[in-house]
Amino acid sequence: MTDETAVQPLLEPREGIPPVIAEAADLAAAVSAFAGGSGPVAVDAERASGYRYSGRAYLVQLRRSGSGSALIDPIACPDLSQLDAALSGAEVVLHAATQDLPCLAEIGFRPRRLFDTELAGRLLGYERVGLGTMVEVVLGFGLVKGHSAADWSTRPLPEDWLRYAALDVEVLIELRDALHAELTETGKLDWAMEEFAAILTAPTAPPRTDPWRRTSGIHRVRALRGLAVVRELWTIRDALARETDLAPGRVLPDSAIVQAALDLPRTTKGLTEIAPFTGRSARRHLREWLAAITRGRTMPESELPQPLGPGDGPPPANRWADRDPAAAKRLAAARAVVAALADEHRMPTENLLQPDAVRRLTWEPPADLDEDAISDRLRALGAREWQIGLAAHPMSRALQRLETKGEI
Repeated sequence: MTDETAVQPLLEPREGIPPVIAEAADLAAAVSAFAGGSGPVAVDAERASGYRYSGRAYLVQLRRSGSGSALIDPIACPDLSQLDAALSGAEVVLHAATQDLPCLAEIGFRPRRLFDTELAGRLLGYERVGLGTMVEVVLGFGLVKGHSAADWSTRPLPEDWLRYAALDVEVLIELRDALHAELTETGKLDWAMEEFAAILTAPTAPPRTDPWRRTSGIHRVRALRGLAVVRELWTIRDALARETDLAPGRVLPDSAIVQAALDLPRTTKGLTEIAPFTGRSARRHLREWLAAITRGRTMPESELPQPLGPGDGPPPANRWADRDPAAAKRLAAARAVVAALADEHRMPTENLLQPDAVRRLTWEPPADLDEDAISDRLRALGAREWQIGLAAHPMSRALQRLETKGEI
Protein backbone atom coordinates (compact mmCIF):
# COMPACT_ATOMS: atom_id res chain seq x y z
CA MET A 1 0.00 0.00 0.00
CA THR A 2 1.23 3.51 -0.82
CA ASP A 3 2.59 5.48 2.12
CA GLU A 4 -0.02 8.13 2.98
CA THR A 5 2.72 10.78 3.19
CA ALA A 6 3.65 10.00 -0.43
CA VAL A 7 0.12 10.43 -1.80
CA GLN A 8 -0.02 13.20 -4.38
CA PRO A 9 -3.34 15.07 -4.52
CA LEU A 10 -4.93 15.00 -7.95
CA LEU A 11 -6.63 18.37 -8.13
CA GLU A 12 -6.75 19.41 -11.79
CA PRO A 13 -6.97 17.55 -15.11
CA ARG A 14 -3.68 17.72 -17.00
CA GLU A 15 -5.13 19.72 -19.88
CA GLY A 16 -7.64 21.59 -17.74
CA ILE A 17 -11.39 21.02 -17.59
CA PRO A 18 -12.60 20.23 -21.12
CA PRO A 19 -15.66 22.13 -22.36
CA VAL A 20 -18.93 20.22 -22.20
CA ILE A 21 -19.92 18.93 -25.63
CA ALA A 22 -23.54 19.83 -26.30
CA GLU A 23 -23.59 20.45 -30.08
CA ALA A 24 -23.56 17.98 -32.97
CA ALA A 25 -20.51 19.63 -34.59
CA ASP A 26 -18.51 19.43 -31.38
CA LEU A 27 -19.52 15.80 -30.91
CA ALA A 28 -18.38 14.99 -34.44
CA ALA A 29 -15.01 16.60 -33.71
CA ALA A 30 -14.68 14.54 -30.53
CA VAL A 31 -15.53 11.34 -32.42
CA SER A 32 -12.75 12.14 -34.90
CA ALA A 33 -10.30 12.90 -32.09
CA PHE A 34 -11.00 9.67 -30.25
CA ALA A 35 -10.90 7.62 -33.43
CA GLY A 36 -7.40 9.01 -33.99
CA GLY A 37 -6.20 8.13 -30.50
CA SER A 38 -4.52 4.91 -29.45
CA GLY A 39 -4.91 2.25 -26.80
CA PRO A 40 -7.73 1.74 -24.28
CA VAL A 41 -10.48 4.32 -23.75
CA ALA A 42 -11.37 5.35 -20.20
CA VAL A 43 -15.11 5.92 -19.82
CA ASP A 44 -17.36 6.99 -16.97
CA ALA A 45 -20.96 8.14 -16.70
CA GLU A 46 -22.77 10.25 -14.12
CA ARG A 47 -26.41 9.59 -13.29
CA ALA A 48 -28.86 11.30 -10.95
CA SER A 49 -29.73 8.35 -8.74
CA GLY A 50 -31.86 9.43 -5.82
CA TYR A 51 -33.08 12.48 -7.74
CA ARG A 52 -34.55 11.20 -11.01
CA TYR A 53 -36.77 8.25 -11.88
CA SER A 54 -34.69 7.14 -14.81
CA GLY A 55 -31.21 5.68 -14.63
CA ARG A 56 -30.10 7.64 -17.69
CA ALA A 57 -26.67 9.20 -18.03
CA TYR A 58 -26.45 12.96 -17.55
CA LEU A 59 -22.75 13.27 -18.31
CA VAL A 60 -20.30 10.95 -20.11
CA GLN A 61 -16.55 11.31 -19.62
CA LEU A 62 -13.89 9.80 -21.87
CA ARG A 63 -10.10 9.85 -22.10
CA ARG A 64 -7.66 8.21 -24.50
CA SER A 65 -3.98 8.54 -25.28
CA GLY A 66 -3.56 10.97 -28.15
CA SER A 67 -7.14 12.22 -27.78
CA GLY A 68 -7.20 13.86 -24.37
CA SER A 69 -10.39 14.03 -22.32
CA ALA A 70 -13.95 14.84 -23.31
CA LEU A 71 -17.13 15.61 -21.39
CA ILE A 72 -20.34 14.91 -23.31
CA ASP A 73 -23.82 16.08 -22.36
CA PRO A 74 -26.02 13.10 -23.39
CA ILE A 75 -29.18 15.13 -22.90
CA ALA A 76 -28.12 17.55 -25.63
CA CYS A 77 -26.34 14.79 -27.60
CA PRO A 78 -28.45 11.68 -26.94
CA ASP A 79 -26.99 9.49 -29.71
CA LEU A 80 -23.40 8.31 -29.29
CA SER A 81 -23.63 5.60 -31.95
CA GLN A 82 -21.01 7.33 -34.11
CA LEU A 83 -18.60 7.39 -31.18
CA ASP A 84 -19.45 3.75 -30.54
CA ALA A 85 -18.62 2.85 -34.14
CA ALA A 86 -15.36 4.78 -34.04
CA LEU A 87 -14.26 2.94 -30.89
CA SER A 88 -15.64 -0.48 -31.79
CA GLY A 89 -12.18 -2.06 -31.78
CA ALA A 90 -10.94 -0.38 -28.60
CA GLU A 91 -10.86 -1.77 -25.11
CA VAL A 92 -13.13 0.29 -22.87
CA VAL A 93 -11.99 0.83 -19.28
CA LEU A 94 -14.76 1.30 -16.70
CA HIS A 95 -14.80 1.17 -12.92
CA ALA A 96 -17.75 -0.95 -11.70
CA ALA A 97 -18.90 -1.53 -15.27
CA THR A 98 -22.28 -3.06 -14.44
CA GLN A 99 -23.39 0.29 -13.01
CA ASP A 100 -22.65 2.29 -16.17
CA LEU A 101 -23.19 -0.14 -19.06
CA PRO A 102 -27.02 0.09 -19.06
CA CYS A 103 -27.13 3.89 -19.26
CA LEU A 104 -24.36 3.90 -21.89
CA ALA A 105 -26.31 1.37 -23.97
CA GLU A 106 -29.34 3.68 -23.88
CA ILE A 107 -27.36 6.33 -25.78
CA GLY A 108 -25.84 3.88 -28.27
CA PHE A 109 -22.46 3.16 -26.67
CA ARG A 110 -21.83 -0.59 -26.24
CA PRO A 111 -18.27 -1.76 -25.58
CA ARG A 112 -17.07 -4.91 -27.33
CA ARG A 113 -14.00 -5.29 -25.10
CA LEU A 114 -13.93 -4.37 -21.44
CA PHE A 115 -11.52 -3.87 -18.57
CA ASP A 116 -13.28 -3.31 -15.23
CA THR A 117 -10.83 -1.84 -12.71
CA GLU A 118 -13.13 -2.51 -9.75
CA LEU A 119 -13.55 -6.19 -10.61
CA ALA A 120 -9.81 -6.48 -11.27
CA GLY A 121 -9.23 -5.12 -7.79
CA ARG A 122 -11.55 -7.73 -6.30
CA LEU A 123 -9.81 -10.57 -8.11
CA LEU A 124 -6.46 -9.25 -6.87
CA GLY A 125 -7.65 -9.20 -3.27
CA TYR A 126 -7.78 -5.46 -2.61
CA GLU A 127 -9.85 -4.91 0.52
CA ARG A 128 -11.38 -1.63 -0.70
CA VAL A 129 -12.13 -1.24 -4.38
CA GLY A 130 -13.71 2.21 -4.68
CA LEU A 131 -12.09 4.26 -7.44
CA GLY A 132 -10.57 6.83 -5.09
CA THR A 133 -9.03 4.17 -2.87
CA MET A 134 -7.72 2.15 -5.81
CA VAL A 135 -6.10 5.21 -7.40
CA GLU A 136 -4.45 6.07 -4.10
CA VAL A 137 -3.24 2.58 -3.23
CA VAL A 138 -2.11 1.55 -6.71
CA LEU A 139 -0.94 4.85 -8.23
CA GLY A 140 -0.26 7.08 -5.25
CA PHE A 141 -2.68 9.83 -6.27
CA GLY A 142 -5.30 11.33 -3.97
CA LEU A 143 -8.57 11.51 -5.89
CA VAL A 144 -11.24 13.58 -4.15
CA LYS A 145 -14.65 11.88 -4.41
CA GLY A 146 -17.03 14.63 -3.39
CA HIS A 147 -19.84 14.74 -5.96
CA SER A 148 -20.71 11.11 -6.72
CA ALA A 149 -24.17 11.50 -5.16
CA ALA A 150 -24.92 14.89 -6.74
CA ASP A 151 -27.93 15.65 -8.93
CA TRP A 152 -26.21 15.40 -12.30
CA SER A 153 -29.40 16.43 -14.09
CA THR A 154 -28.60 19.98 -12.93
CA ARG A 155 -27.97 22.41 -15.79
CA PRO A 156 -25.61 24.12 -16.12
CA LEU A 157 -23.28 21.80 -14.25
CA PRO A 158 -21.06 23.65 -11.74
CA GLU A 159 -17.37 23.92 -12.61
CA ASP A 160 -16.23 21.95 -9.57
CA TRP A 161 -18.54 19.07 -10.59
CA LEU A 162 -17.04 19.10 -14.08
CA ARG A 163 -13.54 19.06 -12.58
CA TYR A 164 -14.51 16.07 -10.46
CA ALA A 165 -15.98 14.31 -13.51
CA ALA A 166 -12.90 14.89 -15.64
CA LEU A 167 -10.63 13.61 -12.87
CA ASP A 168 -12.63 10.38 -12.74
CA VAL A 169 -11.09 9.34 -16.07
CA GLU A 170 -7.81 11.25 -15.71
CA VAL A 171 -5.74 8.28 -14.50
CA LEU A 172 -8.14 5.43 -15.20
CA ILE A 173 -5.96 4.09 -18.03
CA GLU A 174 -2.89 4.21 -15.79
CA LEU A 175 -4.85 2.29 -13.16
CA ARG A 176 -5.86 -0.24 -15.79
CA ASP A 177 -2.25 -0.71 -16.88
CA ALA A 178 -1.02 -1.27 -13.32
CA LEU A 179 -3.80 -3.77 -12.57
CA HIS A 180 -3.24 -5.55 -15.87
CA ALA A 181 0.42 -6.04 -14.96
CA GLU A 182 -0.53 -7.33 -11.50
CA LEU A 183 -3.10 -9.72 -12.95
CA THR A 184 -0.44 -11.04 -15.29
CA GLU A 185 2.10 -11.48 -12.49
CA THR A 186 -0.37 -13.37 -10.30
CA GLY A 187 -1.64 -15.61 -13.09
CA LYS A 188 -5.13 -14.11 -12.90
CA LEU A 189 -5.29 -12.27 -16.20
CA ASP A 190 -7.19 -15.02 -18.01
CA TRP A 191 -9.65 -15.18 -15.12
CA ALA A 192 -10.22 -11.45 -15.35
CA MET A 193 -10.68 -11.55 -19.13
CA GLU A 194 -13.30 -14.26 -18.72
CA GLU A 195 -15.11 -12.20 -16.09
CA PHE A 196 -15.04 -9.07 -18.26
CA ALA A 197 -16.42 -10.98 -21.25
CA ALA A 198 -19.19 -12.43 -19.07
CA ILE A 199 -20.27 -8.92 -18.07
CA LEU A 200 -20.62 -7.89 -21.70
CA THR A 201 -22.62 -10.98 -22.66
CA ALA A 202 -24.85 -11.13 -19.58
CA PRO A 203 -28.55 -11.12 -20.55
CA THR A 204 -30.71 -8.21 -19.52
CA ALA A 205 -32.43 -8.95 -16.24
CA PRO A 206 -36.18 -9.52 -16.68
CA PRO A 207 -38.57 -7.08 -14.98
CA ARG A 208 -39.14 -7.87 -11.33
CA THR A 209 -42.31 -9.70 -10.42
CA ASP A 210 -44.39 -7.62 -7.99
CA PRO A 211 -41.72 -4.91 -7.53
CA TRP A 212 -43.89 -3.29 -4.86
CA ARG A 213 -42.93 -6.14 -2.53
CA ARG A 214 -39.46 -4.59 -2.29
CA THR A 215 -40.82 -1.59 -0.39
CA SER A 216 -38.47 -1.00 2.53
CA GLY A 217 -40.12 -2.03 5.81
CA ILE A 218 -42.85 -4.13 4.19
CA HIS A 219 -42.01 -6.98 6.58
CA ARG A 220 -43.92 -5.01 9.23
CA VAL A 221 -47.15 -5.36 7.24
CA ARG A 222 -48.76 -8.70 8.08
CA ALA A 223 -52.40 -8.25 7.04
CA LEU A 224 -53.43 -8.90 3.44
CA ARG A 225 -55.37 -5.62 3.35
CA GLY A 226 -52.25 -3.84 4.47
CA LEU A 227 -50.33 -5.47 1.63
CA ALA A 228 -53.05 -4.33 -0.76
CA VAL A 229 -52.57 -0.75 0.47
CA VAL A 230 -48.79 -1.05 -0.05
CA ARG A 231 -49.41 -2.27 -3.60
CA GLU A 232 -51.89 0.51 -4.42
CA LEU A 233 -49.75 3.29 -2.95
CA TRP A 234 -46.58 1.94 -4.57
CA THR A 235 -48.33 1.75 -7.96
CA ILE A 236 -49.65 5.31 -7.90
CA ARG A 237 -46.33 6.60 -6.58
CA ASP A 238 -44.46 4.83 -9.39
CA ALA A 239 -46.76 6.37 -12.00
CA LEU A 240 -46.30 9.87 -10.53
CA ALA A 241 -42.54 9.40 -10.27
CA ARG A 242 -42.30 8.21 -13.87
CA GLU A 243 -44.46 11.10 -15.10
CA THR A 244 -42.42 13.74 -13.27
CA ASP A 245 -39.04 11.97 -13.64
CA LEU A 246 -38.44 12.08 -9.91
CA ALA A 247 -36.96 9.35 -7.78
CA PRO A 248 -39.92 7.55 -6.14
CA GLY A 249 -38.63 8.28 -2.65
CA ARG A 250 -38.80 11.99 -3.42
CA VAL A 251 -42.46 11.68 -4.32
CA LEU A 252 -43.32 9.66 -1.21
CA PRO A 253 -40.90 7.75 1.04
CA ASP A 254 -41.31 4.03 1.65
CA SER A 255 -41.82 4.73 5.36
CA ALA A 256 -45.04 6.62 4.55
CA ILE A 257 -46.38 3.74 2.45
CA VAL A 258 -45.71 1.21 5.21
CA GLN A 259 -47.20 3.38 7.96
CA ALA A 260 -50.34 4.03 5.90
CA ALA A 261 -50.69 0.28 5.37
CA LEU A 262 -50.53 -0.23 9.14
CA ASP A 263 -52.82 2.67 10.11
CA LEU A 264 -55.31 2.47 7.19
CA PRO A 265 -56.42 6.12 7.52
CA ARG A 266 -59.90 6.91 6.17
CA THR A 267 -59.71 10.69 5.88
CA THR A 268 -57.30 13.34 4.68
CA LYS A 269 -56.85 14.48 8.27
CA GLY A 270 -55.94 10.96 9.32
CA LEU A 271 -53.54 10.69 6.40
CA THR A 272 -51.71 13.89 7.28
CA GLU A 273 -51.20 12.63 10.83
CA ILE A 274 -48.58 10.37 9.25
CA ALA A 275 -45.62 12.76 9.13
CA PRO A 276 -44.17 11.97 5.67
CA PHE A 277 -47.51 12.83 4.03
CA THR A 278 -47.08 16.44 5.18
CA GLY A 279 -44.01 16.96 2.98
CA ARG A 280 -44.36 19.39 0.11
CA SER A 281 -44.22 16.75 -2.62
CA ALA A 282 -46.53 14.31 -0.85
CA ARG A 283 -49.15 16.97 -0.03
CA ARG A 284 -49.66 17.67 -3.73
CA HIS A 285 -51.21 14.25 -4.16
CA LEU A 286 -53.21 13.70 -0.96
CA ARG A 287 -56.34 12.92 -2.96
CA GLU A 288 -54.53 10.21 -4.97
CA TRP A 289 -52.94 8.70 -1.82
CA LEU A 290 -56.27 8.52 -0.01
CA ALA A 291 -57.98 6.98 -3.05
CA ALA A 292 -55.25 4.34 -3.23
CA ILE A 293 -55.65 3.50 0.45
CA THR A 294 -59.42 3.28 0.04
CA ARG A 295 -59.00 0.87 -2.87
CA GLY A 296 -56.79 -1.34 -0.76
CA ARG A 297 -59.16 -1.24 2.21
CA THR A 298 -62.28 -2.04 0.23
CA MET A 299 -61.24 -4.33 -2.62
CA PRO A 300 -62.80 -7.82 -2.78
CA GLU A 301 -60.91 -10.50 -0.91
CA SER A 302 -60.33 -12.34 -4.18
CA GLU A 303 -58.20 -9.40 -5.38
CA LEU A 304 -56.04 -9.12 -2.29
CA PRO A 305 -52.34 -9.92 -2.78
CA GLN A 306 -51.32 -13.24 -1.32
CA PRO A 307 -48.22 -14.03 0.73
CA LEU A 308 -45.27 -15.05 -1.35
CA GLY A 309 -44.95 -18.76 -1.96
CA PRO A 310 -41.67 -20.57 -2.39
CA GLY A 311 -39.49 -19.19 -5.17
CA ASP A 312 -37.73 -21.14 -7.88
CA GLY A 313 -34.57 -21.44 -5.81
CA PRO A 314 -33.61 -22.98 -2.49
CA PRO A 315 -35.00 -21.62 0.77
CA PRO A 316 -32.93 -19.30 2.97
CA ALA A 317 -29.84 -21.17 4.18
CA ASN A 318 -30.72 -20.68 7.84
CA ARG A 319 -33.73 -23.00 7.35
CA TRP A 320 -31.84 -25.84 5.72
CA ALA A 321 -30.91 -27.67 8.92
CA ASP A 322 -34.62 -28.14 9.72
CA ARG A 323 -35.93 -28.74 6.22
CA ASP A 324 -33.12 -30.88 4.80
CA PRO A 325 -30.23 -31.68 7.18
CA ALA A 326 -28.29 -33.47 4.43
CA ALA A 327 -28.46 -30.38 2.20
CA ALA A 328 -27.28 -28.24 5.12
CA LYS A 329 -24.21 -30.47 5.49
CA ARG A 330 -23.52 -30.28 1.77
CA LEU A 331 -23.77 -26.50 1.89
CA ALA A 332 -21.39 -26.26 4.83
CA ALA A 333 -18.86 -28.51 3.09
CA ALA A 334 -19.09 -26.59 -0.20
CA ARG A 335 -18.78 -23.24 1.54
CA ALA A 336 -15.68 -24.46 3.36
CA VAL A 337 -14.12 -25.42 0.02
CA VAL A 338 -14.91 -22.02 -1.51
CA ALA A 339 -13.62 -20.16 1.57
CA ALA A 340 -10.33 -22.08 1.51
CA LEU A 341 -9.85 -21.44 -2.21
CA ALA A 342 -10.71 -17.76 -1.83
CA ASP A 343 -8.18 -17.44 0.97
CA GLU A 344 -5.54 -19.23 -1.09
CA HIS A 345 -6.10 -17.00 -4.11
CA ARG A 346 -6.68 -13.78 -2.14
CA MET A 347 -10.13 -12.78 -3.30
CA PRO A 348 -13.66 -12.53 -1.86
CA THR A 349 -15.57 -15.80 -1.75
CA GLU A 350 -18.36 -14.36 -3.91
CA ASN A 351 -15.87 -13.68 -6.70
CA LEU A 352 -14.32 -17.12 -6.51
CA LEU A 353 -17.76 -18.72 -6.95
CA GLN A 354 -21.19 -17.12 -6.93
CA PRO A 355 -23.02 -17.86 -3.64
CA ASP A 356 -26.27 -18.62 -5.49
CA ALA A 357 -24.53 -21.30 -7.55
CA VAL A 358 -23.17 -22.91 -4.37
CA ARG A 359 -26.63 -22.93 -2.77
CA ARG A 360 -28.40 -24.35 -5.81
CA LEU A 361 -25.74 -27.00 -6.35
CA THR A 362 -25.94 -28.26 -2.78
CA TRP A 363 -29.72 -28.02 -2.48
CA GLU A 364 -30.28 -30.10 -5.63
CA PRO A 365 -26.97 -31.88 -6.34
CA PRO A 366 -26.42 -34.09 -9.38
CA ALA A 367 -27.06 -37.80 -8.86
CA ASP A 368 -23.36 -38.47 -9.36
CA LEU A 369 -21.00 -36.34 -7.28
CA ASP A 370 -17.91 -36.89 -9.42
CA GLU A 371 -15.92 -33.96 -10.78
CA ASP A 372 -17.48 -34.04 -14.25
CA ALA A 373 -21.01 -33.96 -12.86
CA ILE A 374 -20.16 -31.12 -10.47
CA SER A 375 -18.50 -29.23 -13.34
CA ASP A 376 -21.55 -29.63 -15.56
CA ARG A 377 -23.88 -28.46 -12.82
CA LEU A 378 -21.75 -25.41 -12.00
CA ARG A 379 -21.53 -24.54 -15.69
CA ALA A 380 -25.32 -24.73 -16.00
CA LEU A 381 -25.56 -22.39 -13.01
CA GLY A 382 -23.43 -19.76 -14.74
CA ALA A 383 -20.02 -20.42 -13.21
CA ARG A 384 -17.05 -19.36 -15.34
CA GLU A 385 -14.60 -21.95 -16.61
CA TRP A 386 -11.81 -20.64 -14.39
CA GLN A 387 -14.08 -20.98 -11.36
CA ILE A 388 -15.03 -24.52 -12.33
CA GLY A 389 -11.37 -25.38 -12.83
CA LEU A 390 -10.60 -24.29 -9.28
CA ALA A 391 -13.67 -25.49 -7.41
CA ALA A 392 -15.13 -28.58 -9.08
CA HIS A 393 -12.49 -31.11 -7.99
CA PRO A 394 -12.22 -30.16 -4.29
CA MET A 395 -15.97 -29.68 -4.05
CA SER A 396 -16.58 -33.12 -5.55
CA ARG A 397 -14.17 -34.69 -3.06
CA ALA A 398 -15.79 -32.89 -0.13
CA LEU A 399 -19.30 -33.98 -1.10
CA GLN A 400 -18.19 -37.54 -1.82
CA ARG A 401 -16.61 -37.74 1.64
CA LEU A 402 -19.96 -36.85 3.19
CA GLU A 403 -21.67 -39.47 1.05
CA THR A 404 -19.11 -42.12 2.03
CA LYS A 405 -19.65 -41.33 5.71
CA GLY A 406 -23.39 -41.70 5.22
CA GLU A 407 -24.03 -38.12 6.28
CA ILE A 408 -25.97 -37.20 3.13
